[in-house]
Amino acid sequence: MAPFAHVSSGDPGAKQPGMLVLIGLSFRSAPIELREKVAFGADELAPALRALGSGIILSTCNRTEIYQEAGAPGGELTPVQLLDLRAGDARSEVRRHLYHLDGEHAIRHLFAVAAGLDSMVLGEPQILGQVRTALNAAEAAGAAGPILAHVFRQAIRVGRRARDETFIGRHAVSVSSAAVELARRVFGRLEGCRALVIGAGEMGELTVRTLADHGVGVVAVANRTLDRARALAGRFGGEALALDDLADALAVADIVISSTDAAGFVIHGDDVRRALAQRGGRPLFIIDIAVPRDVDPAVRSLPGVFLYDIDDLQALCAVNRESRQREVQRVQQIIEMEVRDLLAWWSSRRVIPAIIAMRERAEQIRRTELTEALTRLGHLSEADRATIEALTRAIVAKLLHRPTVRLKELAAADDEAAIELVRDLFSLEGTREQRDSRGR
Repeated sequence: MAPFAHVSSGDPGAKQPGMLVLIGLSFRSAPIELREKVAFGADELAPALRALGSGIILSTCNRTEIYQEAGAPGGELTPVQLLDLRAGDARSEVRRHLYHLDGEHAIRHLFAVAAGLDSMVLGEPQILGQVRTALNAAEAAGAAGPILAHVFRQAIRVGRRARDETFIGRHAVSVSSAAVELARRVFGRLEGCRALVIGAGEMGELTVRTLADHGVGVVAVANRTLDRARALAGRFGGEALALDDLADALAVADIVISSTDAAGFVIHGDDVRRALAQRGGRPLFIIDIAVPRDVDPAVRSLPGVFLYDIDDLQALCAVNRESRQREVQRVQQIIEMEVRDLLAWWSSRRVIPAIIAMRERAEQIRRTELTEALTRLGHLSEADRATIEALTRAIVAKLLHRPTVRLKELAAADDEAAIELVRDLFSLEGTREQRDSRGR
């Protein structure tokens, strides 16, 4: 997505509403220096959603995107204002890297995200869970209306189909495994290396497991909550550390991979300087895959330190994309099918009041005529009356089936004139002129 990108599904006065709008930035449009400015931690989502009033915030290491239903009531802040507030002094620079999508374009983008097509690591498995987590957080905060929730649930369905029906996720690497692959390229063989993993969350666990698979013998896990570090390290025969003990651990580690959700730096320049004084000239390799970053970028200038951040992994991830490119077309076909289904559902909503009115009118006529008939046929048994009741219901249902289907088809085709004709034929909601006069 290019900076300043704005794609609109049509002018605001178009017949069909845009349904969905999004604004955000990702690894495609902005470097990590800007993405980390507007990233939201898990404990920051609820107040942000309350400030928006309605919407869903998808914030990962690769993107921060805010989705809202088109025309939904606003809250205290607009999405741009919320991002401005997060960005602080960098807000003008962040604005230059934002993209804005609406309508069908926003839906297709969300589906591609959930399917893993818009990830730095093509087909990476974490994004589907992150989409689900974003929906859950918005629903818990009362910020996801029924339409927005419906769109996100269909996006989750798209992600599951992509993984079940294609090979896009087969042997998929993650950001953490890409970080380990980078370390392997630096060291050649990882057997015998001592690794320090900072962070015991999902990313940290994936990192520890991947290091163990590559034969790393000693893995230390440091975490803000020591019990979580012990639990993770214990499963892989490693040792647990508190974050306060990082300086000593940095002195002996060969590889450091950090992936916490801390709001500020976990590794500072002074920590690394003290560690370097004890390393006897051995280089220190640090891979920071956290957003916001865990490691002060100034560390990169220290002699003997090789610091990589998540954007430095893009070259490795490009190789992964090439090997999975043949599956992309199959996933895109799923996305297009699901987009059509969602747009048809959205279009059909316009005629739901007419369908309800048509069925209510038919039911009213059925009951009136049935009551008159049963009054004249007072000798009938209860069983006979029930049979006639069922018969009239079945007749009405069969008569209304085709008009109902046809109304939905006309809505999907955006044939407003034909829809109006059906309304007039069945005297539903009055004529267009009557509805217009009531609205004036």
